[in-house]
Amino acid sequence: MAKDKENNSDFLSAYEKGALAGNDPRCVPITLDTPMLIGKKFPELEYSAEQHNTWQTLFKRQIKILENRASQDFIKGITALDLPADHLPSVHKINEKLHTFNDWQVGYSPGLLAGAQFIAALAKRVIPSTNYIREPHELDYTPAPDMFHEIFGHMPLITNPYFSEFFQDFGKASLNADEKTALKLERFYWFTVEFGLIQETAGTRIYGAGILSSYNETLHCLTDKVEKKPFKPADLANQDYDVWHMQPLLFVIESYEQLKTEFHDWAKYELKIL
Repeated sequence: MAKDKENNSDFLSAYEKGALAGNDPRCVPITLDTPMLIGKKFPELEYSAEQHNTWQTLFKRQIKILENRASQDFIKGITALDLPADHLPSVHKINEKLHTFNDWQVGYSPGLLAGAQFIAALAKRVIPSTNYIREPHELDYTPAPDMFHEIFGHMPLITNPYFSEFFQDFGKASLNADEKTALKLERFYWFTVEFGLIQETAGTRIYGAGILSSYNETLHCLTDKVEKKPFKPADLANQDYDVWHMQPLLFVIESYEQLKTEFHDWAKYELKIL
């Protein structure tokens, strides 16, 4: 169903660079050679007791430490999607709820999806996900895009209408980007969708999926060890990052409406790709 991507680009993501260095073969991007299986066509598997236990361990541990750390919209999204605490969820059921909220669907990818296909999916309001869960020894961190990261980390915020529109706009804009601009967008994505913070009434909170699904990053990101900067699209686009180490610098949005509006204006009027 998939084939390995050619490894000849100077504009590789941090995941791709890490994979080429031999860090983790699961992070080598793949390109689907058949149409993505979406919605009810998503291939659900029968999972072992150990795999269900891995989900349960991850879910309960993260929920506990995310109290007073995670964005309120993320917590509301967990409830809205009715994510189970004690077993791996049905992607078909999640798909029904996402479709009801903001007309999104879940699409199947057997691994780290190549950038062009990933952004094409987002542009159509399809969120790609794998159907495997990390190994028990990877509870603290895995660079591979497993179900826990994709479902627990990414999908709850899609229930927020502003984030939902931003996510689709990101896909649409990325379709029109040349290689130089694509690198800017990759960095922007990292510091928002994956490692973003938001200033809420109760304080600075987490909304990035890379933090929300990682025990160590959750405990690390709000400490004084991390420099926090105000959200300015151009600053994010010019800031490099390292996927293999704890993040020393993060950016803070004021609201999801700000994220949507300022990304749209930056992509349309400065980058001219939207």
